[in-house]
Amino acid sequence: MEARLDLFGNAVTAKFIRHINAAGKALEAVELPKFTADLVLIRASQVNGCGFCLDMHTKDAAEAGETAQRLHMIAAWREAKVFTDAERAALELAEAGTRLADASGGVSDEVWANAAKHYDEDQLAALVGVIALINAYNRLNVITQQPAGDYRPGMFG
Repeated sequence: MEARLDLFGNAVTAKFIRHINAAGKALEAVELPKFTADLVLIRASQVNGCGFCLDMHTKDAAEAGETAQRLHMIAAWREAKVFTDAERAALELAEAGTRLADASGGVSDEVWANAAKHYDEDQLAALVGVIALINAYNRLNVITQQPAGDYRPGMFG
């Protein structure tokens, strides 16, 4: 597969990516468990069919110590026993926030309340930010057909 556009070589997309990367930096101070954020990144990327992000975030999670079993079970998180209730709530929020067009009314009050049982307001804000950012990255990569498979953990700094 050949990318339609060189995202880092094009001045417009390179500048846009720098800005969304900066937005992501604003979330780093929040104490959201790293593996929870990784699960959210991976699940949204699965839903959106973003091979580039799946390649990156599964490799980064594995490098950070996430188990292969849990990585393999993310797509079936509802049935998998390997996730905590808090992680399930984050995955549910990520999925609902990614599938906005599939649900009339967007994210339901029940999904939000379930997440709010496990995360404080700042953590919820960080989860919303992570979900929004990964959806933006997914769309950039899917629209421009960025190929997957060559990512090495840490290659983007």
